[in-house]
Amino acid sequence: MPLHTTTLELYIHEDSEIIDITRQIQEELSGSPFNDGMLTVFVPGSNGGVMTLEMEPDLERDLEKAFERWASEMASRRVGLSRHGGNGRRGALAALVGPSLSVPFRDGLLDLGSRQQIAFVDFDSRPRKRVLILQIMGE
Repeated sequence: MPLHTTTLELYIHEDSEIIDITRQIQEELSGSPFNDGMLTVFVPGSNGGVMTLEMEPDLERDLEKAFERWASEMASRRVGLSRHGGNGRRGALAALVGPSLSVPFRDGLLDLGSRQQIAFVDFDSRPRKRVLILQIMGE
């Protein structure tokens, strides 16, 4: 099956930031040569993840609080404190979210639920530019 690879650049401002990337991914998909197939989003690095959810403010706040709680619990158990300034906790949170997501598409449109969005979650401790890899397979 033919493959198209591209990237998506994001500028991250804070720790545990949740960013709706659905529109940008749909734009990249619309620029691909395919109508039907599968799109995969991959986060290189160990401090970010990608997931689907309903981007609703209360849910976002609840998730951010849960991430903080998990990080605090991991810190109390000394997870990752001995390496890279506590970066192990951030990597563990990213592993819980996961580094990739695959979404089918039909007629050039992501096949998501009516209230479902694709979100990038950054667990890095500093502002930075992130580059996500998009691979689109289809016909």
